[in-house]
Amino acid sequence: MQKRTVTTMVKGFKLIMGSLMVAASCQMKTEHKEANTSASLQEEGTVINISRDVYENQLYGFWLGQCIANWTGLVTEMDKIGDIGDIKTGPFYTEADWGKPDQPSIWGAGRPSDLSPTIDFVFKDINEIWGADDDTDIEYMYQHLIYTHGQSILSPIQIRDGWLLHIKSEEENFLWVSNQKAFDLMKEGSLPPATGSPTNNEHFEMIDAQLTTEIFGLFAPARTDVALKMAHLPIQTTAREASEYISNFYVAMHSLASKANASQTIEQKLYWMANQARQLLPETSYAANMFDYTQKLYQSGISWEQTRDSIYYRYQVKQEDGYDITSRNLYCNGCFAAGINFSASLVSLFYGKGDFKKTIKIGTLAGWDSDNPTATWGGLIGFMIGKEGIEEVFGRKFSNQYHIHRTRQNFPNDGIDSFENMAEKGLVIIDRVVKEEMGGIIDLEKNSWIIPLKTEDK
Repeated sequence: MQKRTVTTMVKGFKLIMGSLMVAASCQMKTEHKEANTSASLQEEGTVINISRDVYENQLYGFWLGQCIANWTGLVTEMDKIGDIGDIKTGPFYTEADWGKPDQPSIWGAGRPSDLSPTIDFVFKDINEIWGADDDTDIEYMYQHLIYTHGQSILSPIQIRDGWLLHIKSEEENFLWVSNQKAFDLMKEGSLPPATGSPTNNEHFEMIDAQLTTEIFGLFAPARTDVALKMAHLPIQTTAREASEYISNFYVAMHSLASKANASQTIEQKLYWMANQARQLLPETSYAANMFDYTQKLYQSGISWEQTRDSIYYRYQVKQEDGYDITSRNLYCNGCFAAGINFSASLVSLFYGKGDFKKTIKIGTLAGWDSDNPTATWGGLIGFMIGKEGIEEVFGRKFSNQYHIHRTRQNFPNDGIDSFENMAEKGLVIIDRVVKEEMGGIIDLEKNSWIIPLKTEDK
Protein backbone atom coordinates (compact mmCIF):
# COMPACT_ATOMS: atom_id res chain seq x y z
CA MET A 1 0.00 0.00 0.00
CA GLN A 2 2.78 2.39 0.93
CA LYS A 3 4.76 1.53 -2.21
CA ARG A 4 1.70 2.12 -4.39
CA THR A 5 1.16 5.51 -2.73
CA VAL A 6 4.75 6.53 -3.31
CA THR A 7 4.56 5.38 -6.92
CA THR A 8 1.36 7.33 -7.43
CA MET A 9 2.95 10.42 -5.91
CA VAL A 10 5.97 10.12 -8.19
CA LYS A 11 3.75 9.73 -11.25
CA GLY A 12 1.66 12.73 -10.14
CA PHE A 13 4.82 14.78 -9.62
CA LYS A 14 6.08 13.88 -13.09
CA LEU A 15 2.69 14.73 -14.58
CA ILE A 16 2.64 18.14 -12.89
CA MET A 17 6.22 18.88 -13.94
CA GLY A 18 5.44 17.79 -17.45
CA SER A 19 2.44 20.09 -17.61
CA LEU A 20 4.49 22.99 -16.28
CA MET A 21 7.21 22.33 -18.87
CA VAL A 22 4.61 22.23 -21.66
CA ALA A 23 3.05 25.45 -20.42
CA ALA A 24 6.45 27.11 -20.19
CA SER A 25 7.30 25.87 -23.65
CA CYS A 26 4.01 27.26 -25.02
CA GLN A 27 4.63 30.58 -23.30
CA MET A 28 8.17 30.74 -24.73
CA LYS A 29 6.83 29.91 -28.17
CA THR A 30 4.15 32.60 -27.87
CA GLU A 31 6.66 35.22 -26.70
CA HIS A 32 9.08 34.15 -29.44
CA LYS A 33 6.32 34.35 -32.04
CA GLU A 34 5.26 37.82 -30.83
CA ALA A 35 8.88 38.99 -30.77
CA ASN A 36 9.36 37.79 -34.33
CA THR A 37 6.09 39.40 -35.39
CA SER A 38 7.10 42.64 -33.71
CA ALA A 39 10.49 42.71 -35.40
CA SER A 40 8.97 41.84 -38.77
CA LEU A 41 6.29 44.52 -38.59
CA GLN A 42 8.70 47.21 -37.42
CA GLU A 43 11.17 46.36 -40.16
CA GLU A 44 8.42 46.86 -42.71
CA GLY A 45 7.51 50.24 -41.21
CA THR A 46 3.85 49.27 -40.99
CA VAL A 47 3.26 49.86 -37.29
CA ILE A 48 3.21 52.51 -34.63
CA ASN A 49 4.71 51.76 -31.22
CA ILE A 50 2.98 53.35 -28.21
CA SER A 51 4.17 53.18 -24.60
CA ARG A 52 1.52 51.88 -22.22
CA ASP A 53 3.11 53.79 -19.33
CA VAL A 54 2.91 57.08 -21.21
CA TYR A 55 -0.62 56.33 -22.39
CA GLU A 56 -1.80 55.60 -18.86
CA ASN A 57 -0.62 59.05 -17.81
CA GLN A 58 -2.36 60.54 -20.83
CA LEU A 59 -5.66 58.84 -19.95
CA TYR A 60 -5.37 60.35 -16.48
CA GLY A 61 -4.83 63.73 -18.17
CA PHE A 62 -7.93 63.14 -20.29
CA TRP A 63 -10.20 62.69 -17.28
CA LEU A 64 -8.61 65.51 -15.28
CA GLY A 65 -8.61 67.90 -18.25
CA GLN A 66 -12.25 67.12 -18.99
CA CYS A 67 -13.31 67.80 -15.41
CA ILE A 68 -11.48 71.14 -15.19
CA ALA A 69 -12.87 72.29 -18.54
CA ASN A 70 -16.37 70.90 -17.98
CA TRP A 71 -16.89 72.65 -14.66
CA THR A 72 -15.30 75.87 -15.90
CA GLY A 73 -17.56 75.91 -18.95
CA LEU A 74 -20.62 75.33 -16.77
CA VAL A 75 -20.14 78.78 -15.24
CA THR A 76 -21.33 80.42 -18.48
CA GLU A 77 -23.50 77.63 -19.90
CA MET A 78 -26.33 79.25 -21.92
CA ASP A 79 -25.54 82.76 -20.66
CA LYS A 80 -25.12 84.05 -24.20
CA ILE A 81 -26.86 82.67 -27.27
CA GLY A 82 -27.62 85.89 -29.15
CA ASP A 83 -31.05 87.45 -29.54
CA ILE A 84 -33.46 84.79 -30.71
CA GLY A 85 -37.18 85.41 -30.82
CA ASP A 86 -38.31 86.42 -27.34
CA ILE A 87 -34.97 85.43 -25.82
CA LYS A 88 -32.66 88.42 -25.32
CA THR A 89 -29.33 87.57 -23.74
CA GLY A 90 -27.51 90.73 -24.71
CA PRO A 91 -24.08 91.05 -26.32
CA PHE A 92 -21.86 87.99 -26.41
CA TYR A 93 -18.97 87.75 -23.96
CA THR A 94 -15.53 88.94 -25.05
CA GLU A 95 -12.01 88.33 -23.78
CA ALA A 96 -12.44 91.30 -21.44
CA ASP A 97 -15.22 89.50 -19.53
CA TRP A 98 -12.87 86.87 -18.13
CA GLY A 99 -12.71 87.34 -14.35
CA LYS A 100 -15.83 89.48 -14.27
CA PRO A 101 -19.15 88.49 -12.63
CA ASP A 102 -21.07 85.71 -14.32
CA GLN A 103 -24.34 86.85 -15.88
CA PRO A 104 -27.66 84.96 -15.68
CA SER A 105 -28.30 82.13 -18.12
CA ILE A 106 -31.42 81.82 -20.27
CA TRP A 107 -33.01 79.85 -17.44
CA GLY A 108 -33.00 83.03 -15.39
CA ALA A 109 -31.21 81.98 -12.22
CA GLY A 110 -27.58 82.25 -13.33
CA ARG A 111 -25.03 79.64 -12.34
CA PRO A 112 -24.99 78.20 -8.82
CA SER A 113 -22.78 80.15 -6.43
CA ASP A 114 -20.83 77.02 -5.53
CA LEU A 115 -19.29 77.00 -9.01
CA SER A 116 -17.91 80.50 -9.35
CA PRO A 117 -19.44 83.95 -8.91
CA THR A 118 -17.05 85.16 -11.57
CA ILE A 119 -16.10 83.80 -14.98
CA ASP A 120 -13.00 81.88 -14.01
CA PHE A 121 -11.51 78.39 -13.80
CA VAL A 122 -13.19 75.93 -11.44
CA PHE A 123 -10.92 73.53 -9.56
CA LYS A 124 -11.19 70.75 -7.00
CA ASP A 125 -8.39 70.56 -4.43
CA ILE A 126 -6.69 67.30 -3.52
CA ASN A 127 -9.05 66.78 -0.55
CA GLU A 128 -12.18 67.35 -2.67
CA ILE A 129 -14.03 65.26 -5.29
CA TRP A 130 -14.91 66.06 -8.90
CA GLY A 131 -18.59 65.61 -9.61
CA ALA A 132 -19.79 63.79 -12.70
CA ASP A 133 -21.68 65.78 -15.33
CA ASP A 134 -23.26 64.92 -18.67
CA ASP A 135 -20.02 65.69 -20.53
CA THR A 136 -18.18 62.93 -18.65
CA ASP A 137 -20.65 60.49 -17.11
CA ILE A 138 -21.89 58.55 -20.13
CA GLU A 139 -18.30 58.18 -21.37
CA TYR A 140 -17.54 56.76 -17.92
CA MET A 141 -20.52 54.42 -18.29
CA TYR A 142 -19.41 53.21 -21.73
CA GLN A 143 -15.90 52.50 -20.43
CA HIS A 144 -17.42 50.54 -17.54
CA LEU A 145 -19.63 48.52 -19.90
CA ILE A 146 -16.80 47.64 -22.28
CA TYR A 147 -14.56 46.74 -19.36
CA THR A 148 -17.09 44.55 -17.53
CA HIS A 149 -18.43 42.80 -20.64
CA GLY A 150 -14.90 42.04 -21.82
CA GLN A 151 -15.55 42.91 -25.45
CA SER A 152 -14.69 45.88 -27.62
CA ILE A 153 -17.93 46.26 -29.56
CA LEU A 154 -21.01 46.67 -27.40
CA SER A 155 -24.22 45.04 -28.57
CA PRO A 156 -27.60 46.82 -28.71
CA ILE A 157 -28.79 44.81 -25.71
CA GLN A 158 -25.67 45.62 -23.69
CA ILE A 159 -26.09 49.34 -24.39
CA ARG A 160 -29.79 49.29 -23.52
CA ASP A 161 -29.28 47.29 -20.34
CA GLY A 162 -26.39 49.52 -19.34
CA TRP A 163 -28.48 52.66 -19.80
CA LEU A 164 -31.38 51.22 -17.86
CA LEU A 165 -29.13 50.11 -15.00
CA HIS A 166 -26.98 53.20 -14.64
CA ILE A 167 -29.26 56.12 -15.60
CA LYS A 168 -31.79 57.39 -13.09
CA SER A 169 -35.45 57.50 -14.08
CA GLU A 170 -36.26 60.69 -12.17
CA GLU A 171 -36.94 63.89 -14.05
CA GLU A 172 -33.59 65.37 -12.98
CA ASN A 173 -31.35 62.69 -14.39
CA PHE A 174 -28.87 64.92 -16.25
CA LEU A 175 -29.90 63.74 -19.71
CA TRP A 176 -30.31 66.16 -22.58
CA VAL A 177 -33.20 65.79 -25.02
CA SER A 178 -31.99 63.15 -27.50
CA ASN A 179 -30.48 61.09 -24.70
CA GLN A 180 -33.73 61.39 -22.75
CA LYS A 181 -35.80 60.35 -25.75
CA ALA A 182 -33.52 57.36 -26.39
CA PHE A 183 -33.77 56.43 -22.70
CA ASP A 184 -37.57 56.60 -22.84
CA LEU A 185 -37.60 54.42 -25.94
CA MET A 186 -35.35 51.89 -24.23
CA LYS A 187 -37.75 51.69 -21.29
CA GLU A 188 -40.49 50.92 -23.82
CA GLY A 189 -38.44 48.06 -25.28
CA SER A 190 -36.57 49.69 -28.18
CA LEU A 191 -32.93 48.91 -28.91
CA PRO A 192 -30.18 51.02 -30.45
CA PRO A 193 -29.84 52.13 -33.21
CA ALA A 194 -33.63 52.54 -33.47
CA THR A 195 -33.45 54.85 -30.43
CA GLY A 196 -31.60 57.44 -32.50
CA SER A 197 -33.57 57.08 -35.71
CA PRO A 198 -35.28 60.27 -36.97
CA THR A 199 -38.45 58.22 -37.24
CA ASN A 200 -38.46 57.55 -33.50
CA ASN A 201 -36.38 60.35 -32.02
CA GLU A 202 -37.22 63.89 -33.10
CA HIS A 203 -34.14 65.22 -31.25
CA PHE A 204 -31.61 63.30 -33.37
CA GLU A 205 -29.88 66.53 -34.48
CA MET A 206 -29.06 67.72 -30.99
CA ILE A 207 -25.67 67.81 -29.32
CA ASP A 208 -26.08 64.67 -27.19
CA ALA A 209 -23.82 62.18 -28.99
CA GLN A 210 -20.89 64.56 -29.25
CA LEU A 211 -20.82 64.81 -25.44
CA THR A 212 -20.71 61.10 -24.84
CA THR A 213 -18.54 59.27 -27.36
CA GLU A 214 -15.16 61.00 -27.79
CA ILE A 215 -13.51 58.44 -25.52
CA PHE A 216 -13.89 55.73 -28.18
CA GLY A 217 -11.13 57.51 -30.09
CA LEU A 218 -8.78 56.93 -27.17
CA PHE A 219 -9.70 53.24 -27.05
CA ALA A 220 -8.25 52.88 -30.57
CA PRO A 221 -5.00 54.88 -30.64
CA ALA A 222 -3.87 55.86 -34.16
CA ARG A 223 -6.60 53.75 -35.79
CA THR A 224 -9.61 55.88 -36.63
CA ASP A 225 -11.21 52.99 -38.50
CA VAL A 226 -11.36 50.91 -35.33
CA ALA A 227 -12.40 53.90 -33.21
CA LEU A 228 -15.33 54.67 -35.50
CA LYS A 229 -16.32 51.01 -35.57
CA MET A 230 -16.44 50.92 -31.77
CA ALA A 231 -18.28 54.24 -31.55
CA HIS A 232 -20.78 53.57 -34.35
CA LEU A 233 -23.62 52.08 -32.30
CA PRO A 234 -23.15 54.35 -29.24
CA ILE A 235 -23.33 57.37 -31.56
CA GLN A 236 -26.37 56.07 -33.42
CA THR A 237 -28.05 55.43 -30.10
CA THR A 238 -28.98 59.14 -30.15
CA ALA A 239 -27.73 60.75 -33.38
CA ARG A 240 -28.13 60.81 -37.15
CA GLU A 241 -27.04 62.98 -40.07
CA ALA A 242 -24.99 66.06 -39.09
CA SER A 243 -24.96 65.26 -35.38
CA GLU A 244 -23.55 61.83 -36.22
CA TYR A 245 -20.96 63.29 -38.60
CA ILE A 246 -19.83 65.76 -35.94
CA SER A 247 -19.55 63.00 -33.34
CA ASN A 248 -17.42 60.99 -35.77
CA PHE A 249 -15.21 64.07 -36.17
CA TYR A 250 -14.53 64.24 -32.44
CA VAL A 251 -13.91 60.50 -32.13
CA ALA A 252 -11.43 60.64 -35.01
CA MET A 253 -9.53 63.57 -33.49
CA HIS A 254 -9.05 61.69 -30.24
CA SER A 255 -7.75 58.64 -32.09
CA LEU A 256 -5.45 60.73 -34.28
CA ALA A 257 -3.78 62.28 -31.22
CA SER A 258 -1.62 59.14 -30.99
CA LYS A 259 -0.60 59.37 -34.62
CA ALA A 260 0.33 63.04 -34.86
CA ASN A 261 3.95 63.93 -35.62
CA ALA A 262 5.81 63.88 -32.29
CA SER A 263 8.21 66.60 -33.45
CA GLN A 264 5.41 69.11 -33.97
CA THR A 265 3.93 71.53 -31.45
CA ILE A 266 0.54 70.80 -29.92
CA GLU A 267 -0.91 73.58 -32.06
CA GLN A 268 0.44 71.98 -35.23
CA LYS A 269 -0.76 68.55 -34.15
CA LEU A 270 -4.29 69.76 -33.41
CA TYR A 271 -4.50 71.61 -36.72
CA TRP A 272 -3.42 68.47 -38.60
CA MET A 273 -5.79 66.28 -36.58
CA ALA A 274 -8.72 68.60 -37.25
CA ASN A 275 -8.10 68.66 -40.99
CA GLN A 276 -7.72 64.91 -41.09
CA ALA A 277 -11.01 64.48 -39.22
CA ARG A 278 -12.61 67.02 -41.57
CA GLN A 279 -12.42 64.37 -44.31
CA LEU A 280 -15.14 62.43 -42.47
CA LEU A 281 -17.65 65.24 -42.93
CA PRO A 282 -19.69 64.74 -46.11
CA GLU A 283 -19.15 67.64 -48.50
CA THR A 284 -22.88 68.25 -48.77
CA SER A 285 -23.38 68.54 -45.01
CA TYR A 286 -23.65 71.81 -43.13
CA ALA A 287 -21.03 70.41 -40.75
CA ALA A 288 -18.43 70.43 -43.53
CA ASN A 289 -19.40 73.97 -44.50
CA MET A 290 -19.15 75.10 -40.89
CA PHE A 291 -15.67 73.69 -40.55
CA ASP A 292 -14.45 75.33 -43.76
CA TYR A 293 -16.07 78.66 -42.95
CA THR A 294 -14.72 78.80 -39.40
CA GLN A 295 -11.23 77.82 -40.50
CA LYS A 296 -11.30 80.44 -43.26
CA LEU A 297 -12.22 83.17 -40.77
CA TYR A 298 -9.46 82.01 -38.43
CA GLN A 299 -6.91 82.10 -41.23
CA SER A 300 -8.02 85.62 -42.17
CA GLY A 301 -6.48 86.99 -38.99
CA ILE A 302 -9.60 88.46 -37.39
CA SER A 303 -10.23 88.06 -33.65
CA TRP A 304 -12.00 85.05 -32.18
CA GLU A 305 -14.85 87.31 -31.10
CA GLN A 306 -15.36 88.48 -34.69
CA THR A 307 -15.32 84.89 -35.91
CA ARG A 308 -17.86 83.86 -33.25
CA ASP A 309 -20.13 86.78 -34.14
CA SER A 310 -19.91 85.92 -37.83
CA ILE A 311 -20.85 82.30 -37.09
CA TYR A 312 -23.85 83.47 -35.08
CA TYR A 313 -25.06 85.71 -37.90
CA ARG A 314 -24.41 83.21 -40.71
CA TYR A 315 -25.88 80.12 -39.08
CA GLN A 316 -28.25 81.10 -36.31
CA VAL A 317 -29.69 84.24 -37.89
CA LYS A 318 -29.44 83.64 -41.65
CA GLN A 319 -29.37 79.81 -41.46
CA GLU A 320 -27.04 79.37 -44.42
CA ASP A 321 -25.22 76.30 -45.79
CA GLY A 322 -28.24 74.10 -45.14
CA TYR A 323 -28.38 74.84 -41.43
CA ASP A 324 -32.18 75.02 -41.50
CA ILE A 325 -33.07 75.09 -37.83
CA THR A 326 -36.43 76.87 -38.02
CA SER A 327 -38.29 74.43 -40.25
CA ARG A 328 -37.06 71.54 -38.13
CA ASN A 329 -38.34 73.19 -34.96
CA LEU A 330 -35.13 72.63 -33.04
CA TYR A 331 -35.27 73.58 -29.38
CA CYS A 332 -34.41 77.20 -28.62
CA ASN A 333 -34.16 77.84 -32.36
CA GLY A 334 -31.09 75.72 -32.61
CA CYS A 335 -28.99 76.94 -29.68
CA PHE A 336 -28.64 73.34 -28.50
CA ALA A 337 -28.31 71.86 -31.98
CA ALA A 338 -25.16 69.97 -32.90
CA GLY A 339 -24.13 72.48 -35.55
CA ILE A 340 -23.87 75.78 -33.67
CA ASN A 341 -21.98 74.12 -30.84
CA PHE A 342 -19.67 72.42 -33.33
CA SER A 343 -18.73 75.71 -34.97
CA ALA A 344 -18.31 77.34 -31.54
CA SER A 345 -15.98 74.52 -30.54
CA LEU A 346 -13.86 75.14 -33.65
CA VAL A 347 -13.41 78.76 -32.60
CA SER A 348 -11.83 77.71 -29.30
CA LEU A 349 -9.84 74.96 -31.03
CA PHE A 350 -8.27 77.17 -33.71
CA TYR A 351 -7.75 80.30 -31.63
CA GLY A 352 -6.67 78.39 -28.53
CA LYS A 353 -3.66 77.09 -30.49
CA GLY A 354 -3.19 74.08 -28.22
CA ASP A 355 -2.78 76.20 -25.09
CA PHE A 356 -4.94 74.54 -22.42
CA LYS A 357 -5.82 77.74 -20.55
CA LYS A 358 -6.46 79.83 -23.64
CA THR A 359 -8.59 77.15 -25.31
CA ILE A 360 -10.81 76.74 -22.22
CA LYS A 361 -11.11 80.49 -21.73
CA ILE A 362 -12.30 81.04 -25.29
CA GLY A 363 -14.65 78.06 -25.10
CA THR A 364 -16.14 79.38 -21.86
CA LEU A 365 -16.67 82.86 -23.31
CA ALA A 366 -17.77 81.85 -26.81
CA GLY A 367 -21.40 81.25 -25.88
CA TRP A 368 -24.19 78.69 -26.26
CA ASP A 369 -23.63 75.37 -24.45
CA SER A 370 -20.18 76.42 -23.33
CA ASP A 371 -19.38 73.38 -21.19
CA ASN A 372 -19.65 71.11 -24.25
CA PRO A 373 -16.69 72.41 -26.33
CA THR A 374 -14.60 73.12 -23.24
CA ALA A 375 -14.98 69.55 -21.97
CA THR A 376 -14.12 68.15 -25.40
CA TRP A 377 -10.94 70.15 -25.89
CA GLY A 378 -9.99 70.04 -22.21
CA GLY A 379 -10.09 66.26 -22.40
CA LEU A 380 -8.19 66.06 -25.67
CA ILE A 381 -5.46 68.57 -24.77
CA GLY A 382 -5.31 67.06 -21.29
CA PHE A 383 -4.68 63.70 -22.92
CA MET A 384 -1.94 65.15 -25.13
CA ILE A 385 -0.04 66.80 -22.27
CA GLY A 386 -0.86 64.27 -19.54
CA LYS A 387 -1.40 64.69 -15.81
CA GLU A 388 1.88 66.47 -15.13
CA GLY A 389 1.37 68.75 -18.11
CA ILE A 390 -1.92 70.01 -16.70
CA GLU A 391 -0.39 70.49 -13.26
CA GLU A 392 2.46 72.46 -14.83
CA VAL A 393 0.03 74.69 -16.73
CA PHE A 394 -1.71 75.73 -13.52
CA GLY A 395 1.21 75.35 -11.13
CA ARG A 396 -0.78 73.21 -8.71
CA LYS A 397 -2.15 69.76 -7.85
CA PHE A 398 -5.74 68.66 -8.28
CA SER A 399 -8.11 66.09 -6.84
CA ASN A 400 -7.85 62.65 -8.40
CA GLN A 401 -11.29 61.56 -7.15
CA TYR A 402 -14.43 61.32 -9.27
CA HIS A 403 -18.02 60.83 -8.09
CA ILE A 404 -20.08 59.16 -10.81
CA HIS A 405 -23.14 58.87 -8.54
CA ARG A 406 -23.68 62.62 -8.72
CA THR A 407 -25.50 61.94 -12.00
CA ARG A 408 -25.56 58.14 -12.53
CA GLN A 409 -26.12 55.09 -10.32
CA ASN A 410 -25.26 51.47 -9.52
CA PHE A 411 -21.48 51.61 -9.78
CA PRO A 412 -18.97 50.04 -7.35
CA ASN A 413 -17.61 51.74 -4.24
CA ASP A 414 -20.69 53.94 -3.87
CA GLY A 415 -19.73 55.71 -7.08
CA ILE A 416 -16.36 57.02 -5.91
CA ASP A 417 -13.54 56.34 -8.36
CA SER A 418 -10.05 57.65 -9.05
CA PHE A 419 -8.43 58.87 -12.25
CA GLU A 420 -5.68 56.29 -11.71
CA ASN A 421 -8.20 53.46 -11.67
CA MET A 422 -10.11 54.90 -14.62
CA ALA A 423 -6.89 55.11 -16.63
CA GLU A 424 -5.92 51.53 -15.71
CA LYS A 425 -9.28 50.26 -16.94
CA GLY A 426 -8.71 52.13 -20.17
CA LEU A 427 -5.42 50.28 -20.65
CA VAL A 428 -7.11 46.90 -20.17
CA ILE A 429 -9.66 47.82 -22.82
CA ILE A 430 -6.99 48.98 -25.26
CA ASP A 431 -4.96 45.80 -24.69
CA ARG A 432 -7.90 43.82 -25.99
CA VAL A 433 -8.64 46.26 -28.83
CA VAL A 434 -5.04 46.17 -30.02
CA LYS A 435 -4.98 42.37 -30.16
CA GLU A 436 -8.54 41.57 -31.27
CA GLU A 437 -9.56 44.55 -33.42
CA MET A 438 -6.21 45.73 -34.80
CA GLY A 439 -4.21 42.52 -35.05
CA GLY A 440 -1.46 44.13 -33.00
CA ILE A 441 0.53 42.82 -30.07
CA ILE A 442 1.72 43.88 -26.63
CA ASP A 443 5.48 44.12 -26.31
CA LEU A 444 5.92 42.86 -22.73
CA GLU A 445 9.59 43.79 -22.54
CA LYS A 446 9.01 47.42 -23.49
CA ASN A 447 5.46 47.60 -22.08
CA SER A 448 4.15 49.01 -25.32
CA TRP A 449 1.56 48.36 -28.00
CA ILE A 450 2.68 47.54 -31.51
CA ILE A 451 -0.23 48.65 -33.66
CA PRO A 452 -0.47 47.84 -37.38
CA LEU A 453 -1.51 50.83 -39.45
CA LYS A 454 -4.18 50.77 -42.11
CA THR A 455 -2.95 50.07 -45.64
CA GLU A 456 -3.43 53.67 -46.75
CA ASP A 457 -1.50 54.93 -43.70
CA LYS A 458 1.64 52.84 -44.20
